[in-house]
This record gives sequence, structure tokens and C-alpha cells, in this order.
Amino acid sequence: MKKIQYITSLLYVTIALILTGCFDLDKFPEGELSSTNALSSNSEMEKYLNQFYESAVKTQPGGLASAVGIAFGDQRSDNMVNASPNVRLSGLTTLSDASTLSQYNYIRNLNFFLANVDNNKEEGPEKKHLIGEAYYFRAWYYFQLVKNYGDVAWVSKELNMNEASQPRESRLVIIDHILNDLDLAISFLKEVNSNVSMRVHRDVARIFKSEVALFEATWQKYHKAKIDPFYSKEVTDIKIKSYFEQARDAAKAVIDRGVWNIHSSGEKPYQNMFINLDLTSNKEILWWKKYNAAENIGHSVTRYINEGGGQTGISQSLIDDYLSVDGKIFTGVERSDAQKIYGKELSPDLRDPRLSQTVCWSGTQLKPDGLKYSFPPLHVTTYHQNTTGYSLLKFNEYNTTYAASVTGEFKAQVPAIQYRYAEALLTYAEALAELDGAGNQELIKAALKPLRDRVGMPGVDFDREYNNDPAYPFYNLNKYIQVVRRERRVELACEGFRFDDIMRWAAADELIVGKRPLGALYTGSTLQEQNAPGGYYNGVLKIGSNIQINDQGYIDPYKTVLPNGFGFKVGRDYLLPIQERMLTLTDNLWQQNPGWQK
Repeated sequence: MKKIQYITSLLYVTIALILTGCFDLDKFPEGELSSTNALSSNSEMEKYLNQFYESAVKTQPGGLASAVGIAFGDQRSDNMVNASPNVRLSGLTTLSDASTLSQYNYIRNLNFFLANVDNNKEEGPEKKHLIGEAYYFRAWYYFQLVKNYGDVAWVSKELNMNEASQPRESRLVIIDHILNDLDLAISFLKEVNSNVSMRVHRDVARIFKSEVALFEATWQKYHKAKIDPFYSKEVTDIKIKSYFEQARDAAKAVIDRGVWNIHSSGEKPYQNMFINLDLTSNKEILWWKKYNAAENIGHSVTRYINEGGGQTGISQSLIDDYLSVDGKIFTGVERSDAQKIYGKELSPDLRDPRLSQTVCWSGTQLKPDGLKYSFPPLHVTTYHQNTTGYSLLKFNEYNTTYAASVTGEFKAQVPAIQYRYAEALLTYAEALAELDGAGNQELIKAALKPLRDRVGMPGVDFDREYNNDPAYPFYNLNKYIQVVRRERRVELACEGFRFDDIMRWAAADELIVGKRPLGALYTGSTLQEQNAPGGYYNGVLKIGSNIQINDQGYIDPYKTVLPNGFGFKVGRDYLLPIQERMLTLTDNLWQQNPGWQK
């Protein structure tokens, strides 16, 4: 029996490889695949779908060379600062960087699956659930295509390669197909009350639907407002409103079930949620990916950040967006005085406690051996170097009992959270603010209250928290949208959401273009004092050499390499280029994305 199971499993892995290897939007089939009796049982369907639990999930990155995934994902935003500027933010992406539209490989595999489900005669909830998983994953791959390339072709056939000569369809058409797939997923998937299976379920599809609808609603609204090349010219205000309503309703469906809630038990519940290796009892987590280094399934996040470095740092911009502990904007004399004493501006006695549970401050425990954080390793030249003076704490396994996680490559085990209940609350709040902030203000306050309550922060007060300083990037937004955006940034800091947010808000001109991310105050602060003989840095830091400082005395990591700030091209870089050979294969029915024409 075991031999038969092995052969069956191998057969479906082989089918997947054949499909993936032979089919891309710009490739023609090298042969025909027989689908006779394929996927003829629930077991075979589940094994086939397992491949997508590897490629269609968020992961923790393996190391510094891969500044993607969750922990380092915000390095391509204004939240984190890598040792080297992000290529896309710098405006240095080229046509030669264009990649194949590899998502179509997986879409073909899913189309094969959906075309052959009738081979399975085991009718019932298990089969329906597996069909729901396939619709979810197909929606996921298409959403990645839309985010990267905008208009694409909708391919729903099993082995039909004629789409290689199909024109691109409006992103609105593709988004509607995605939302329809997610509605099908919601109808087929099981409704569960825990995340123990670590597989997709109905509330996962709901929260993903809310994310897709909110993304497209804001993309169309804000790009249209700037009359740039990236919104769909046929879009109407009614269409945009319908997306906001779908985002609101899908998130509300998750909320109204009353099954999921904000994790608030134990010491530092916000910080420790991200380093708890077993999340099966955590009611905030809807879906997660488990790591187990003993089985050679690990990553290297803790190895890189457990001394305050990782060749990255948190930006001053992110630090400044955290409110004071009494719920006020942290600005003026209070801010400037606190910055003079390193770590004071990060203190939970002064600021929203989520700050000191995301960024290291004086006395933070870094390692299970009791090592405490004092000052950032600005002077280190290895991977433990810090770039801004603000060190990432989130995801650091400071209390692990597995020593290899601290120093071993691919031995860290922090889980990869796919969706958590906080995201549903934030999406719901943003959709409400966009639809009618004034009319929905009490609902918005109620949605965000659990996030504030977890860390002992006062509830939302739109007037108290509104920042109308012209130097603040979103000072021109109404108070409801501005407050919700800040809450989103703070709650989801360094979890890899910020880049997509900047793109969908068409906010690169406010947040990226011509900007250089800054770090902590150096000149006139205790950081500078520590560079005296006998101090933490002991004279190693040389301004203009291994540390750059701007005219106001703040650490300025890109002062030399980006003297004019990020060069993101707002008429081009919101979308990636299409490969030139792809345009040729489609007989020019596919047009190059805006700004990428030769």
C-alpha cells in the first residue's frame, strides 16, 4: 500500500512539473498531457494542491540576499533602510530586469485541477473544500500579476495555448474575475473555528477578498485623482465604491463570526505573538506557515537581527508615526528633547508600546543568554551592522530554547503569519473611512479599539490624532483616512505590507521621490557621546566615512549614494515592464506598460 501511495504521489508531482515546465503565457506546449482518471480521489486532489502551499504563501526570508518575504519586506518602502538602496525605489529598474510571467505556470496547474475534478466520484464536503482551495490559489496568483503588471490576460482553460495571442484585458476585468473566484472559494471552503490545519479555509478567502477589493478601490481612486497612466480609463466612481463596499463586507463577515479576536494574553502579547513557534491556540491567527529547523525547514531572520543589525534599520519616518502614550502626535519640543537621549523616544513610558515591541530600545533583551541592547551596532561591518540607529526587534527569538536559532543559518523558526485578525479590522476601518469617514466614525473607532486595548493605548480620537503639519506626507487627507492609515502602518510595521500600500495609494511622490530615509539623531545626542574614547563606538565612527550625517545631525545612510534622494519614476515604476519577447510573441497585442517603451 505504501508503494502505491508513493507512486500516486509521484505521479501528481510529475504532472505538476510537466505543466509548470511546459506552459507559460509566452510558451507553446511541447506535447500533450493525458488527463485520463487524473485526480480521481480526495487524497490525490489534496496531494496535488500541496504544491501551492509552497509557492503561494508569504515566507520568512532566508537571508540578507533576499530582502523579501515578511521580516525584511518593508526594506522596499519608507519603513526600513537596507544597506543598499532598493533598485525599484531608486528608479533603477531596467527593461532587462523584466521577468517571465511565471504565475501563469501555476494558474495552468490550477486550471488542470479544476478541469479534472469530476474524475473524483467522492462527492461531499471534503471534495468541495479542495475545489475551494484551488479557486483561492488561482485568485492569489492572478492578484500578484495585477499588482506587478496591471492589465493581463485571463486564462481559464486547461491546456489551451491560444491565449498567447490574446490581448491584455483591463485590470478591472481581471479583478472582477479574481473576486468571483474568491466568492466561489468562500462558497466551497469549510468554515472553521481554528487555524490548526494550517490550510486555507472560508475566513481566509474572505479576508483575502477584502484585501483585493481594498487594493483595487484605492488604486483606482488615487491614481485617477492624479490623472496618471495607471488607473483604468473606463473606471467610474460607482465601480470604485463597489470595491470599497466589497472590502467592507468581506472583512465584516470575518468580524461578525465572533470566532477570531486580538491576542492580548501574556507578557508583551504584541511582540511575543510573532515569535511564538506554535500558533494553533492563537485566535488572532487565521492561517500560518510553521518552521521546524530540526526537519531542515528554517530561515535566518533571528541570526541576522539578534544583535540589532542585519544590515538594515528602521526609518525615522516610521518611528515618528507612533503616537505618544496618551494618544497624541509625537512632535515639537517633546520629540527633539527625547531624541537627544538615545532610546528615550522609544520608551513605552513615552510612546505607543507597539514601538518598543517592534524596535529595540535600551535594555531590550536580544538573546536567550540575557544579552541586553544598549546602542545600535552602527560601527560593525558584518551582517550585524545597523544602518539607521533604530534596530528591528520584531521577529527576534530572544527567548528561544533552541540555541541554533541564534547563530545558525536557516535555523530560525519564527512562523510566517499569512493572515491575522488585525488585518480584517484594519481593512474594515479603511473601507469605512473611504466610503464615509464622518458617518462611520464610531464604527471605525470600534474596529480599531481592540488593537489599542492590547497595548494599553487610548481609543481613537480623530481630532487629537490629526496631523495638519504641511511637512506630514498625508496632511491633506481628511482626518478619518489619515488616522486609519497611520494605525495600519504602526500595527503592521515591518510585516511586508508597506510597499503595496504606497503603490495603491499612489503615494510614491509624497513618500519616496526625492526622499532620503533618515535615522536617529547623532549630533548632540548620546550616540555621539558614545563615540568618544572608551565609549561604545570608541571613536570608530567617522562622519563622512563609515557614517553619514545630514545638516540637522540625523543619520543619513544614503547621503552619498542617493544625493538627490530616491529616483522612483512616477510615470513608470508603479508597474513592472513586460519582457520584449512577450510583446513579440503576442504579435504586439500586448502593449508595453507606461513609461517602459524604448
